[in-house]
Amino acid sequence: MKSYRIPELTRKYVEYDMIQSHTELPAAPDFRVRLLHAFLDKHQSLSRFSDLYAIVVSLVQLGMDTHDLIDTNLGKRSMREMRSRQLKVLAGDYFSSRFYYLLAQDGQIEMVSRISAAVCEVNRLKVSLYSGMKQLKMTAEDYLSQTVRLKSELFSIFETMLEAPSSRLWSELLRLVSQCEAVMEELRRSESPARFRNSWAYWHVLQEGTEEERKRLSENPDEPAFIQSLIVKYDIRNQLASKLQAASEGIRRAAVRLETDGWGGELARMLDGYIKKMALPVTL
Repeated sequence: MKSYRIPELTRKYVEYDMIQSHTELPAAPDFRVRLLHAFLDKHQSLSRFSDLYAIVVSLVQLGMDTHDLIDTNLGKRSMREMRSRQLKVLAGDYFSSRFYYLLAQDGQIEMVSRISAAVCEVNRLKVSLYSGMKQLKMTAEDYLSQTVRLKSELFSIFETMLEAPSSRLWSELLRLVSQCEAVMEELRRSESPARFRNSWAYWHVLQEGTEEERKRLSENPDEPAFIQSLIVKYDIRNQLASKLQAASEGIRRAAVRLETDGWGGELARMLDGYIKKMALPVTL
């Protein structure tokens, strides 16, 4: 397995003084990209494209995630907020546009089509998710499963490009890693009442809470003390920690299979290191 240099190679497309000075970008999908690179690098027919595909997917995902951070509030904004919003729009467009250039430069026209179709599907899934939220037709598990799919959809295009049994293992690991990342994000949201609305915890309370709690939540969705009381009452953090632990155990089992299936220890150690970094923030 060759040296992994994707964060270094993508830096020149991401690190601009104007962006760093006036707005914030989402975290790069580092582990999903690193996992993809490892799988591509394992296949002789794809290994020569592993750097290119990993860079391209990283930029496209970062572009979509940046657009997701754009404030859609119609209220009045300060000059600083307006500048930050505009830069998110421009940065997301720029990151997304780079994949056309990089793939076209290498003559990868079919790959442009594959990624474009995946981006369209991600946008369709987002519309479906937001529509369900708006109509309050959402359970906590529906929300989580759709969030996991949004994180994995772009990367899933490689399943048909990989040879069996690697394609099945790739699909399984992608789902588990995406689930870990989604649950970790929900755990962070549970620490901030300001981010409670439309989180997993929010939909769980609407589903399981009393009529009085649901009414109060619809009337005062940003009341910190009330939200914190719901987090405690419904044991939100321990429930999410259980989900994280289950996904981590799935990754650990997959890592063991990698070693026994002749992949060598490097990828297995990478997965093990990923699990160790996700120290459970709650004692079960």
